[in-house]
Amino acid sequence: MKQDDVDFFKKWFSGYCRSFYSFNAEDQKNILLKKHHTFRVCKNIIDISSGLSLDSEETLLAETIALFHDIGRFPQYAKYGTFRDGISVNHGLLGARTLCEKGILRNLSATEQEVIIQSVMFHNAFSVPRKKSGDIIFFIKLIRDADKLDIWRVFMDYYESPDEQKASAVGLGLPDAPGYSEPVLSAVYEKRIVSLSEIKTLNDFKLLQLSWIFDLNFKPSYELLSERRYIDKIVAHLPRTEAMRDLSLFLKEFVKAKIFSL
Repeated sequence: MKQDDVDFFKKWFSGYCRSFYSFNAEDQKNILLKKHHTFRVCKNIIDISSGLSLDSEETLLAETIALFHDIGRFPQYAKYGTFRDGISVNHGLLGARTLCEKGILRNLSATEQEVIIQSVMFHNAFSVPRKKSGDIIFFIKLIRDADKLDIWRVFMDYYESPDEQKASAVGLGLPDAPGYSEPVLSAVYEKRIVSLSEIKTLNDFKLLQLSWIFDLNFKPSYELLSERRYIDKIVAHLPRTEAMRDLSLFLKEFVKAKIFSL
């Protein structure tokens, strides 16, 4: 893969995004949210790749995966008006199918195409599939880390923006009720990834986001998480209780240990 390939993909992707633009202000806001998210994930994956000392071809492959990882979001929103996979369609699978149908990767080697398609397909899976080749698993882990690092930013923007500026598809329609579910908090202390089926409120969803910390894979990812202070920022939007302060310390200690052990 060459830089010219990635430049072509970026131009094609921008045109693909424009094909979903809408005169409806709310729909346009949600489409642009995913477009901007995509380019930030590209930046994240380049930063992580640099920290892992990947070579130029590996980095270009990683950037291409990041560029296409959410391509399924656009037809998903166009058809269903939501980014909730559970009530619409799995956007990872739809993205992989879209890449195959469009034939956009046809000039790449069969190996590169397979890595990209598999990484897009499984970037949003609850866990990394084990029955894949080592290279595919590596790049799936890479895109999952880069994606989470910007999803945290997306939610910070959502929590901190005035209601009229919020992208409606971000909050998932969850009630913004006080408190949180104790089983969800317990799951975080168990270092278990919380599933959407377990959450009842927006605060539960914030705890779910914190549980993603246990699903990062690489030292540079943990370093970026720490530098961006996402734990502090998410906890600041949870109830101001001793339990939340204790949780913050617990998570920061986990991150610190990961940075020194990976």
